[in-house]
Amino acid sequence: MNTTPQLRQGLSQRQLMMIAIGGIIGAGFFVGSGVVIGKAGPAAFLTYALCGLLIILVMRMLGEMATANPSTGSFSEYARQALGGWAGFSVGWLYWYYWVIVVGFEAVAGAKVITYWFHAPLWLLSLILMVLMTATNMFSVSSYGEFEFWFAGIKVATILIFLLLGTLYAVGLWPHHHANFSNLHAHGGFFPNGVHGAFAAVVVVIFSMVGAEVATIAAAETPDPERAVQRATNAVAARIAIFFVGSVFLLTVILPWNSLQAGSSPFVAALKQIGIPGADHVMNAVVLTAVLSCLNSGLYSASRVLFVLAGQHEAPAKMLEVSERGAPYIAIVCSSVVGFLCVIMAAVAPNTVFSFLLNSSGAIVLFVYLLIALSQIVLRRRTPSEELRVKMWFFPVLSILTVLGIVAVLVQMAFDHSARTQFWLSLLSWAVVVAMYFVTKRVAARAD
Repeated sequence: MNTTPQLRQGLSQRQLMMIAIGGIIGAGFFVGSGVVIGKAGPAAFLTYALCGLLIILVMRMLGEMATANPSTGSFSEYARQALGGWAGFSVGWLYWYYWVIVVGFEAVAGAKVITYWFHAPLWLLSLILMVLMTATNMFSVSSYGEFEFWFAGIKVATILIFLLLGTLYAVGLWPHHHANFSNLHAHGGFFPNGVHGAFAAVVVVIFSMVGAEVATIAAAETPDPERAVQRATNAVAARIAIFFVGSVFLLTVILPWNSLQAGSSPFVAALKQIGIPGADHVMNAVVLTAVLSCLNSGLYSASRVLFVLAGQHEAPAKMLEVSERGAPYIAIVCSSVVGFLCVIMAAVAPNTVFSFLLNSSGAIVLFVYLLIALSQIVLRRRTPSEELRVKMWFFPVLSILTVLGIVAVLVQMAFDHSARTQFWLSLLSWAVVVAMYFVTKRVAARAD
């Protein structure tokens, strides 16, 4: 008999759709896109298209598995079913580790954004943001969903407005401006740093798109998980094509690729070029919204993964305790505490401990995606066709190509001087987690 506590199905379809959309539009896109354009030049939108395709394929694989078997902490369960206990344990703990580090990082980033308007200690502002988002998650899953709905709505509205203004400017319908696409070739050509430059930016782009998979975790807390996952995964493809590829294409049309300053948002520069007053304040507010959205989703994802691990007796049983409103409150608090410890490390040891934490989680999400892809290939062969409401396209060819694509990105990280440390430390993190799995199993066997 299943005695595992149940989470409340308090998310609506509209909330889940926005979680899926908002999950892929983080603060990293609004600022990090400048880094990508600096590496790839005008060809940056092709880099976004290529990485977007990889994320779409991973989401389609997740959609296939999640509609056949909706489950909180979904991909941890699928890895366990397909590849064994070590894989489920790895995916769960690696994904939890990734998100609690991200929560700490985003809290610091959010605090830095706020200091644009008024000065206060970073640790204090970070603490306030952490407490605010923890309270949101603790209250109920519907409050998390509602916050995320509005956070995502602001990000989506901002990009749509930018797409409209940018298109009018590019095609010559903006006052006192004629159609001009010369920036695509006038400053060293379409590939100013060679085709290699476009591929060198892949790692940055992939990490700016992480988060869409949160929708498949959240789907288990909706009244109709199958329909929710199907709609959310189908929506991701169009959103990536429009929001990412469209926005970056317009950025490279409006601005010379080599005019962007490192660390500043190209969206601010583009809006100033168009002639929009107060662009810096508007975009700063949007970046803060994106940070809060990431904080919100990070705590949500980390707590649900802990909940699932506890259900498998791979995390303390206390993590299974659920509040009257159906939220796993102890898992939320524990994830929040670890996130705040990361904030403290950012204050007292930014170049040692905090740097190590960031680097040791840098490639983890790619390892998780790799295990997701391998799980789909295995489970597809075991699942009766009538149970597959969503199917991966052109199976097994595209599934295998997805695995090869993820491996190619990891290989590039291993040899890229700017990403090499992240790759090897993240690989070490994975090795430690796998070792923990076998140690805990051996201890449990001796106890029995």
